[in-house]
Amino acid sequence: MDKSLIRNFSIIAHIDHGKSTLADRILEITGAVDKRHKGSQLLDDMDLEQERGITIKASMVRLDYRALDGKDYVLNLIDTPGHVDFTYEVSKSLAACEGAVLVVDAGQGIEAQTVANYYLAIENNLEIIPVLNKIDLTSVDIPRVKKQITTVLGFKEEDIIPASAKDGTGVVDILERIIRTIPPPYGLDSNPLKALVFDCRFDAYKGVVVFVKLVDGYINPNTQLKMMHSGDIYKIEELGVFKNLKYEEVNNLTCGEVGYFTANIRQARDIIIGDTITDVKNPCAQAFAGYRQPKPLVFCGIYPVNPGDFPELRDAMDKLKLSDASFVFEPENSQSFGSGFRCGFLGLLHMEIVQERLEREYGLNLILTVPNVVYRVINSKGEIIEVDTPAKLPQGMDIKEALEPFVSLLMIIPVDSIELVCDFTKSRRGVFVSNEYLSEDRVKLVFNIPLSEIIVDFYDRIKSLTKGYGSLDYEFKDYLPTKLVKLDILLNGQACDAFSSLMCKERAYSRAHALVSKLKDLIPRQLFEVAIQAAIGSQILASEKVRSVGKHVTAKCYGGDITRKRKLWDEQKKGKKRLKQFGKVEIPQEAFLEVLKI
Repeated sequence: MDKSLIRNFSIIAHIDHGKSTLADRILEITGAVDKRHKGSQLLDDMDLEQERGITIKASMVRLDYRALDGKDYVLNLIDTPGHVDFTYEVSKSLAACEGAVLVVDAGQGIEAQTVANYYLAIENNLEIIPVLNKIDLTSVDIPRVKKQITTVLGFKEEDIIPASAKDGTGVVDILERIIRTIPPPYGLDSNPLKALVFDCRFDAYKGVVVFVKLVDGYINPNTQLKMMHSGDIYKIEELGVFKNLKYEEVNNLTCGEVGYFTANIRQARDIIIGDTITDVKNPCAQAFAGYRQPKPLVFCGIYPVNPGDFPELRDAMDKLKLSDASFVFEPENSQSFGSGFRCGFLGLLHMEIVQERLEREYGLNLILTVPNVVYRVINSKGEIIEVDTPAKLPQGMDIKEALEPFVSLLMIIPVDSIELVCDFTKSRRGVFVSNEYLSEDRVKLVFNIPLSEIIVDFYDRIKSLTKGYGSLDYEFKDYLPTKLVKLDILLNGQACDAFSSLMCKERAYSRAHALVSKLKDLIPRQLFEVAIQAAIGSQILASEKVRSVGKHVTAKCYGGDITRKRKLWDEQKKGKKRLKQFGKVEIPQEAFLEVLKI
């Protein structure tokens, strides 16, 4: 295939700026889908993506396009997520491209993730095409947003393509600009095979499907492939391209093309995203450096409600990791729930999505523990211990110093919300760093803030304070000293490790009262009284009680002396005391989910 006729590009933007809608219009114009059978968000094929209206996973499709110069081009399009929790999906997709289409909403203007994705594309040396989307809306101020794009991102005004992905305006101009400005892939067919594994997925019929971009050489069905990082060797069973939203077999893939293969892959965990593939008989000299592995920022435990589902949960997590390389997990045991996994996520939305995918796609019923960030503790021997679960925290006398992760928080907000946002961020222990006015009505704020303060509801509160116009992005900065404590929840004197959490000492008192009062409402009344306590070590910070269910034991007494009733009440008291001592408190699953939101 003529390499000069191939264009590999990605669509990047902030969340809800129209990436997936633009991808749909491109699919229609290139004839990949029949307009009579079109659907909304064609590349967002997961039910969860359709329901939430967000892209969770990058999707790749191959398209044929006849340009105005009369030549037939092959376009490999990758649609990417926009939420900060899925930045890893964007970064690995950009590694398989030579160019990117940067979409900016004409109503919202430049947002935090717009800037973050722009710099990701610059790091990968990509040709960037700026697109001003949603120009059909009546409330937009196009000159203002164009000025933002030229001032903040440094584009020339004549380079910006006005478009409306909804009605198709400007989409042909975007395709023509892609043909003209994005370079064809480099590399030579005559060189030894060198291909990048940039994505994987599990198909019920094909098994593990590996997506690759060929940088040098070629692949045919007789090629024996070697994974350079893992050293595994595979025999190809099926070779093809994902064309027009369908798997299509081909006889070979040549330098510059993007395609897929299936092989005799026994275990889903054997495939490493970012690995280099070469030919066993004629290997390339050096592997790609691979992707910079994302460090999980939020950890929590995931356990099956039914302990017998543990093997199914392990298999489901292996398959899920194929399509989400940023998800990490390792086995652990809990006194309350038995066998499960300690899982790491890039953020709280990422955690919610993983839970919903495991429950929907694999039919599992799960319990999640309270999320924690990874703290570092220097013990009395001078050793550094990574603490990602309350159970790993050493005793107070063994802790020499505790450190907590801080992030650099970038927020782009309306000017009239600056005072509210600054006050709220400082209340969450944020430290102001800088501000920059992007336009008359938009300002960029930078704060240093503990990661633990932003993982739960911070984004929602910022959206509320800015009436929906605020956006944020963050990146890990450093570990700084803190006073770290472990807050335990005791139910009838026994610690429930699912509710245990690590936090800064100054937050413990308010958190203790909030947890105890919430659990009092969530735990149903039982045959015995339930005492709920929040404690740090032996110090009780807050306490509530759930009254026992009243049982009318004297209903059968229709008369006679009062001593008959007193005798029955005394027997009942002895029984309740025994239940309180040996009984196990029943906690509904909703309680574990609601506690996450406190």
